[in-house]
Amino acid sequence: MVARSAGSWHTRTFRWPAVRAFLLSTVAYPAVGIAVLLALWWLGGWAIANNDDVATFAGFAPAPAFAALGELVASGDVWGTIYPSLYRIGMGLLWAFVIGVPVGVAIGLSSALREVTHVPFQFLRMISPLAWMPIAVLAFATWDGAIVFLITVAAVWPVLFSTAQGVRRIDPLWFKVARNLGADGWQMLRRVIMPAIGQDIFAGLRLAVGVAWIVLVPAEYLGVTSGLGYAINDARDTLEYDTLAAIVVVIGIIGFLLDGLCVSLIKRFSWRQAD
Repeated sequence: MVARSAGSWHTRTFRWPAVRAFLLSTVAYPAVGIAVLLALWWLGGWAIANNDDVATFAGFAPAPAFAALGELVASGDVWGTIYPSLYRIGMGLLWAFVIGVPVGVAIGLSSALREVTHVPFQFLRMISPLAWMPIAVLAFATWDGAIVFLITVAAVWPVLFSTAQGVRRIDPLWFKVARNLGADGWQMLRRVIMPAIGQDIFAGLRLAVGVAWIVLVPAEYLGVTSGLGYAINDARDTLEYDTLAAIVVVIGIIGFLLDGLCVSLIKRFSWRQAD
């Protein structure tokens, strides 16, 4: 009995550092970060409220913002605002994936194609996606189509270049072994290339989500009457700064959840752990 108790105590003692590290990384550190962020936000709101020149914007403070957020959730209005934006983001990312992955694989496999496309792609990548706004409005019959195009233009480059870099890092011996085993082009792509670059694809998609989420808000200033960007613009025009701040919080929460989803995909579909 004594030996068993001593063993149990030893097991608990041995596991405590791991439990402590887990609690620190998943609970304590994030809580401290959020507390600091809220404190800075509160100080900013307090400074605005106590300055007569900008006191009109006191609704940006945490208390009014969270009160407005509670009203939006309780009334259900926030969901009608979120759904159109998620649809546009989803379609833009889908097209970025459909275009970026095949082109990235081709560039990664062909050095000649990589050299030919390097200058044009770098040139296009440096153009702000919002600069394409007049062209998007002319080219697409609907506002939704124009917004999806702008998101695709912003999101395709991280996916494309990350995919190409992943292909270039594949050990050439893997291709040699696959050929020796009789693999054709499709089998090489399916059995060697795609599993090897899974992490790179979803890492690029993770970057694409961040870029697309930034582009979404100003893109929804176009002629649409729905979405998070429209809600921000509408709140600004009606001087409802508490609602504006609440929508900003919603954007941050959704963006954080999307990033977490991408991290989960990186861990699920790759052989290496994500950072």
